[in-house]
Amino acid sequence: MPSPDPILDNARQWVCLQCGYNMIGEMPDVCPFCGAQHDRFLPWDAVENNYRVTTHAVNDVVSQLLSVPTLGLEHAAYRVETGEGPVWIDSPSAFNRDLAPVKAILFTHHHFLGASNQYRRLWHSEVWLHDLDAQHRLSALFDIDRRFADDFSAFGIEAYHTGGHTPGFTFYIHRDALFICDYVFLVKGVLYFNPYGPEQETIKRAQRIHDIVKSKSLKTVCGYNYVADFADWLPLFEDLLHHRS
Repeated sequence: MPSPDPILDNARQWVCLQCGYNMIGEMPDVCPFCGAQHDRFLPWDAVENNYRVTTHAVNDVVSQLLSVPTLGLEHAAYRVETGEGPVWIDSPSAFNRDLAPVKAILFTHHHFLGASNQYRRLWHSEVWLHDLDAQHRLSALFDIDRRFADDFSAFGIEAYHTGGHTPGFTFYIHRDALFICDYVFLVKGVLYFNPYGPEQETIKRAQRIHDIVKSKSLKTVCGYNYVADFADWLPLFEDLLHHRS
């Protein structure tokens, strides 16, 4: 019997061109993430034909994944080559079946689960998401294999749960790279807290991020739409904490 084909298994899946959110099943009238009307949706196979997930080297073991052309908010994912096999941190919104497979997809939070369900079926990858975010309505139709509740280490990657931006927000460290996703935005050399979440909790939980990263020998920060030198990023983060605490 032939192996399951993601095309057949995911015949009803839509991608919002305004934000990049993937919707599984019947097409809704509006995007459940950003509220865009359904005329801004494309079926997933049309997205695969029109958007290419491209790889940009960050260092010798980390690559940033971005769609060309830009898809919605273009939430970058990262591929990490570990001693236990390759993994992704977060997932692209576009499904491209010719990408190199990964063993696992580790999520920072539930806002952009992307096409992870399709990659999971194609590669038999494990999907990891904090339990508090896995319980959210936006996660309901996505397959989550590992629901974690605490800090952990896997694939040589350290995971730290902070909450804040979302209840289950988790950042990752691999060797000298910090994966902070969209907890903070970097705009023209200034850091801002992500405004799309509980403001005071986001500010409060940022202190734990600082307490952890300041003691690490880090070189690179991988954000949702930027890559920065840690030596430049940390003073900006500390300045943000000072003015918002």
